[in-house]
Amino acid sequence: MFHINFSFTYCTFNSSFSFCASIAMEELPYILISEIEGASGVPEQFAEILSKHFKIVSLEEFTAAEKYFSDKIKAIFMWGCRPEVDQSLLQSLPKLKVIGSSGVGVDHLDLPLISRFGVKVANTPNVVDNATADLGMALLLASARRLIEAVQIAVSPETKCISWNFMGVDVTDATLGIIGMGRIGYKVALRAKGFRLKILYHQRNRRTEEEEKAVGATYCENIEDLLQQSDFVMLVVNLTPQTRNLIGRRQLQLMKPTATLINICRGEVVDHDALVEALQKGEIHAAALDVTYPEPLPRDHPLLTLKNVLVTPHSGTATYTSRLMIAEKMIENLLAGVHGFPLPNEVKPL
Repeated sequence: MFHINFSFTYCTFNSSFSFCASIAMEELPYILISEIEGASGVPEQFAEILSKHFKIVSLEEFTAAEKYFSDKIKAIFMWGCRPEVDQSLLQSLPKLKVIGSSGVGVDHLDLPLISRFGVKVANTPNVVDNATADLGMALLLASARRLIEAVQIAVSPETKCISWNFMGVDVTDATLGIIGMGRIGYKVALRAKGFRLKILYHQRNRRTEEEEKAVGATYCENIEDLLQQSDFVMLVVNLTPQTRNLIGRRQLQLMKPTATLINICRGEVVDHDALVEALQKGEIHAAALDVTYPEPLPRDHPLLTLKNVLVTPHSGTATYTSRLMIAEKMIENLLAGVHGFPLPNEVKPL
C-alpha cells in the first residue's frame, strides 16, 4: 500500500490499487455518467462504489440543470460509449479534468479534440484481457461445432430424430492465425495451445523467441501467408486508420474455403459487404463475430440471416468480475486526474 500526503490514500481493489476517499461527502468531486441501470447505464452495484468517491450526476440531471452543474463536474465516467463526448458537451464543462473510458479501445473518442480542452483520457487495459480471450475461444469452438444450430435442433418441437449427418469441424490440431498478438491475442494463444492448435500470428512487432516458444507460435511477416494457411483466423487488433477494413475482399479470397473468421476487436476491421459476399459464395466456411458495425446491426442485415454466421453483442468483457475490475480501474484513473496526479492508464492523442 502506498501513502501520499493529502486527503487520499492508495488502497487495494482486488489485484489493483485505487484511491480511498477520506474526505466528507460534501467535498466529493462531481462526476457525470449516462444513467444508473438501463441499456447504457452504470449497474447499480457499480454506481454504489462510484458514489463513495464522487457525487454522481446523470446526463438527465445535467441536462435539466446545466447551469448548476457545469462548473462543478470534473470527471466523466464513460460506461460503454455513454455519455457521448462531443464538442458541445466539452464546452459545457469548463472544469472537466478527466474522462475515464471503460475497456481498452478509445476509437469512440476524439482524442485531439478532448486534448485541446485540456482534458485527459484514461482507459482500462489488462483487466479485460482474460474475459475477452475466453470469449474468442468460445466463439471459435461454438462456430466450429455449429453450437447455435445444434441447440436449435435439440430444442425444436419439429425435431423427431437427430441426423447423423449434422457435423461441425475439428478444432484439435487445426491451425489458428491470430492477427494482432498483443495482450489479448497472446492469451488467446495460451488457451489455444491446450487444444493443440498450431498457432500463426501477424503483427507489426514480433514477439520474443521465448514468448513464441511458450505458446508454440510461428511469426508470419506477411498477413497473406497467415490467411492462406489458417483454418481459423482471429482478429485482435486495435482500430486505427491502418486496420480499418483490414479484412476485405482480397484478404477473404486468400483464406481457405474451409476457414472461419473470428472477430473480437472492432467491427470496422472487417468489410461487412465483402464478408457477406464471401460467405454466400462459399469463399470461406463461416464467421463468428462479437463486434459489428453498427452495433447492433440493422435487423434485416444479411449477416443475421446466414446459418454459417454466429453473432454476439460485443460481450468480450461481459463478466461480472471483469466489469467490476473495469469500474475500479476507471475510478482509480479518475481520482488521479481530478486531484492532479498522473493517470495510471492515460491515453494520449497520436
